[in-house]
Amino acid sequence: MAIEFGLEVLHADKHIVVVNKASGLLSVPGKGEANQDCVVSRVREMYPGCIEQPSVHRLDQDTSGLLVLALTADAHRTLSKQFMDRLVGKRYIALLDGVVEEQGGVIELKFRLDPDNRPYQVYDPVNGKNGITRWRKIGVEDGRTRVEFKPHTGRTHQLRLHSSHEKGLGLPIVGDRLYGTGTGPGQLKLHASTLRFRHPVSKKPMEFITVAPF
Repeated sequence: MAIEFGLEVLHADKHIVVVNKASGLLSVPGKGEANQDCVVSRVREMYPGCIEQPSVHRLDQDTSGLLVLALTADAHRTLSKQFMDRLVGKRYIALLDGVVEEQGGVIELKFRLDPDNRPYQVYDPVNGKNGITRWRKIGVEDGRTRVEFKPHTGRTHQLRLHSSHEKGLGLPIVGDRLYGTGTGPGQLKLHASTLRFRHPVSKKPMEFITVAPF
């Protein structure tokens, strides 16, 4: 592990780089000059030969945790296909704003973007895209519930909406400024703690595990 350009780098070779993103840092550039600092821009500074768009998946700005980025076009194609074919293993840890009585289960909800309130997602059983998440209760800490999420699909804000919606767990993730009571960036208690995939060149199974910073 090394800290370079403000990024915690867990693995790097000629084809890929794996980082542990901090909450509050964008995964990819946003709109406007003030939103250009992100994981992608820092990786491109660190690796001058990196392709223009190394991102193969994203985390919300306020979500912390593991990201793999491709340094070559071939690696990007191979990794993107793994994500598209749902061959990548992902595990998240979250702290919910309240007590969940159940011990675990599967949440399945259809939702879509609210075009009048971007980037907010709304439940829509007719026109929404299906999101599926398996979850497990880890414990209760000071009136808040720590849970493990294993998303089967990768919809925008899936875990945040599955947590907060009444047809999901009915409790927002602590610090969520869209679906809960968060007031600013960097407060969300949602961490991508485990990432499993095959190396795009060697095909070797790779697994990375980090501890949630909360």
